[in-house]
Amino acid sequence: MFIEKYVESPRHIEVQILADNHGSVVHLYERDCSVQRRHQKVVELAPAYGLDDKVRQALHRDALKIAHHVKYRNAGTVEFMVDKNGDYYFLEVNPRIQVEHTVTEEITQIDLVQAQIKIAGGATLESLGIGKQSDIPPPRGYAIQCRITCEDPERNFQPDSGRIQAYRSPGGPGIRLDGAMTAGNVVSRHYDSLLVKVIVRSNSYIHAIQKMQRALYEFQIRGVKTNILFLENVLRHPEFLSGCATTSFIEDNPQLFDFHLDAASQSSGVLTYLAELVVNGPSHPGAVGNPPSLITPPPPHVQGMGSQPPSGWRDLLLKEGPEKWGQAIRAHKGALITDTTMRDAHQSLLATRMRTHDMLKAASATSHVMKEAASLEVWGGATFDVALRFLHECPWRRLELLRERIPNIPFQMLLRGVNAVGYTSYADNVVNAFVKEARVAGVDIFRVFDSLNYIDNLKFGIDSVHQGGGVAEGTLCYTGDVSNPSKKKYDLEYYLKLADELVGHGIHTLAIKDMAGLLKPRAATMLIGALRKQFPDMPIHVHTHDTAGTGVATQLACAEAGADIIDCCIDSMSGATSQPSLGALVNALHGTDLDTGINPNQLARLNTFWEQTRGLYAPFESDLRSTSSDVYQHEMPGGQYTNLKFQSLSLGLGEQWEKVKTAYAQANRALGDIVKVTPSSKVVGDLAQFMVQNDLDDKKLVEKAGSLNLPGSVVDFLLGNLGQPAGGFPEPLTSRVIKDKKKIEGRPGAGLSPVNLRQLEMDLKDKHGKNSITYRDVMSSAMYPQVFDEFKNWQGKYSKYTEAIPTRAFLTPLDEDEEVEVEISKGNITHIKYRAMGELQPNGTREVFFENNGVPRTVEIVDTTDQGEGGGPIRKAAREKADPDVLGSVGAPMAGEVIEVTAKPGSLVKAGQKLAVLSAMKMETAVQSPCDGLVRHVGVDKGDSLEAGDLVVLIKEGVSAITDSILGSLDIPVEEAEEATKAAAA
Repeated sequence: MFIEKYVESPRHIEVQILADNHGSVVHLYERDCSVQRRHQKVVELAPAYGLDDKVRQALHRDALKIAHHVKYRNAGTVEFMVDKNGDYYFLEVNPRIQVEHTVTEEITQIDLVQAQIKIAGGATLESLGIGKQSDIPPPRGYAIQCRITCEDPERNFQPDSGRIQAYRSPGGPGIRLDGAMTAGNVVSRHYDSLLVKVIVRSNSYIHAIQKMQRALYEFQIRGVKTNILFLENVLRHPEFLSGCATTSFIEDNPQLFDFHLDAASQSSGVLTYLAELVVNGPSHPGAVGNPPSLITPPPPHVQGMGSQPPSGWRDLLLKEGPEKWGQAIRAHKGALITDTTMRDAHQSLLATRMRTHDMLKAASATSHVMKEAASLEVWGGATFDVALRFLHECPWRRLELLRERIPNIPFQMLLRGVNAVGYTSYADNVVNAFVKEARVAGVDIFRVFDSLNYIDNLKFGIDSVHQGGGVAEGTLCYTGDVSNPSKKKYDLEYYLKLADELVGHGIHTLAIKDMAGLLKPRAATMLIGALRKQFPDMPIHVHTHDTAGTGVATQLACAEAGADIIDCCIDSMSGATSQPSLGALVNALHGTDLDTGINPNQLARLNTFWEQTRGLYAPFESDLRSTSSDVYQHEMPGGQYTNLKFQSLSLGLGEQWEKVKTAYAQANRALGDIVKVTPSSKVVGDLAQFMVQNDLDDKKLVEKAGSLNLPGSVVDFLLGNLGQPAGGFPEPLTSRVIKDKKKIEGRPGAGLSPVNLRQLEMDLKDKHGKNSITYRDVMSSAMYPQVFDEFKNWQGKYSKYTEAIPTRAFLTPLDEDEEVEVEISKGNITHIKYRAMGELQPNGTREVFFENNGVPRTVEIVDTTDQGEGGGPIRKAAREKADPDVLGSVGAPMAGEVIEVTAKPGSLVKAGQKLAVLSAMKMETAVQSPCDGLVRHVGVDKGDSLEAGDLVVLIKEGVSAITDSILGSLDIPVEEAEEATKAAAA
């Protein structure tokens, strides 16, 4: 048995000695090396601050005794532990120059390295001028050394490697650097992670710490991760400042790992992103139109704009609460408007691609021009998903920044009830937490709808808003035509009955959401008139789209029939699949009893800004150049039109868009003529594309439903995962698709187990770093787990500051000598000029040259454009196609990316068993086995990009295939193998 003394939280003190070959030994005072991590020194100082002088002298004396006793020669370090009582314990003698020798040199002005070399050559201490202890000069103040390493403290100090893009070091009196790194050097993963040692000296301990803090602040190392932020936290900690830090200092203070990344340190990610565009070109899904406009409009300014926004409807809401706010809305004489420019307008026209950067430019002017507006729709719907997935920006941040600039107008969001801002049902506690946090972040009015008008889902969403303290706007999703007696499923009685249930459940306002623009002026008069008669005290809010060109007429009819608030958007973002024109409605009602109170002249300035801004998003235009009355046939929501068109293009169906629209109507019939709004509209859209890809009409679809690999969204709908549609599920389609799968009855979320949000937060911090995850990030992950992970990884590579890049530069590569300004933080604007791109290197990379605030910067980017010899594209191997005449030859039902492969060569599969999962845009489809059999070949790997019809898996079908498998592995007769096969099948 071996027993040694336990010393609790000691200080690690070491004495520097120097001895020659003639018996002379001196000490050069002590160093405090207590700040350690896993016994590796992090910060060292000399002399030891706050050490009892008697202990100090005893350590010096015993160090010399040890050296004399063993006849020590040359430089060495005698190391001790000193406990809290002043008792000390010998550890070891290190017979070499230590990394931290520098601090001793600074306080003694003795070059230890030179002295050691001379002693090794035969010199005596006397010849060096330090023959006896009294020759050693007294310590010159205090010296501190910090080791700057290429490590990531957030990831357990995991070493980093790569090219140093920028290197700026500190300087000035009392600052010393030991290192040889500079910009352009490559840090290899095969060597020590130490980049540079920074040593400072000053006359007092506190002044030395302050000097070291300044030195660390002045370091600028880009391209690799460093421990500088961790060192800054150490130097700021009270325990270190007091000079009492022990060897357990880092272990006992986990807050040392709480970092606030400075903006400048992340700006390198912006350069990397811009360089990536230069080398490999833009990669923005759905960007198939013209390039962005060359005009970047400045923030609009309207006459009379002051520094503080004028009073608006939100001031009343905050003061009086939702009930009295609703009463005031109802008592208001004129027509009030909701401006959808920052949400549904760009979702309908530009595939939801409007960036926060451009919205913020219009925010201040909007707060003045729209001061009479009932609300601004700025959040929810598809904007949450697209912000994370395609714009790589935080949707919560958008909400916060807009609220800062527009404090006077209520913000409105589109809440999909139990689906929140997603495409599926979520646990109740997730939705409740999300709504509560959205309210805190700045949302005032929650337009609660359900994609099937399912009352249980609606009631839950309304309850959630009540709990969060917001305005609960219960919503009737409009479909059909109440003015057409032949359309009986969604008649006037249907809407009045549904409205009665919502009003009875305590809503503050009642909305009609005409998501496809099907509400004709005559129908609007009938519907709004009937609702106003039945609910005289309830504020009524109407939303429509202008797809057929009747939007302005419809909204005027609604206002005249008694609607209190009508939705519209700025002229240059209006029309077609978007909302009706704000300018048209303002001018039409100007001077009447229904005057909106908005100044038409001020509106024109705002309109000019949005007209020029829209040009920046030309790549995402749907190319719908006129109104389209065929919406009355296909009933496609305006917000889905551009997204579905881009999705069809990505699936290779661009030339068959007319067929997709026809199939949309057929898919709706096959599904039972359902209400179509996200996520139910996605179900219809996914099925429509599937039908076109597989040459199916609604009759063939129903006939073959049992053997088809239908999109997952369709299966989920038929299983009841979205709720219960009016009139029930269609038969026999439902039975043929879900077969023996368990169907959900009632509200889907009611049966879901609560999500442990605290555990989710911990998991996310483990995955992405504890200092990069906020509670709102947890909400984002709860909505879109995979998308959020991809978003965080993207930010880790390019930083969060890409959201500040001007839109044209974000979407398309810079031209040579083109310069952009990026506001990294308030008042901190970095100027970036692209200079040139280098030749393709043997390792497949290119150097891209910039000037960043006038300083040359180089970024190395891997060229992924597949350029071969002579600049021509490398020919890619053609994929094997599935044979449609062979049942076991399973092809991709659509173009997409393989995100999961479950089939394995040689495995046995049953009919209906999942073989792989494909994803395209937002649609995931499971590829299932069409038969029982043996997997002979798997033609795909995870991450592969497929075209429709590419071979996924080849299966040898039938009992004989399984028998062959058994015969191949067992030495038994055929008859026994067949019997074994039948037994296994049974």
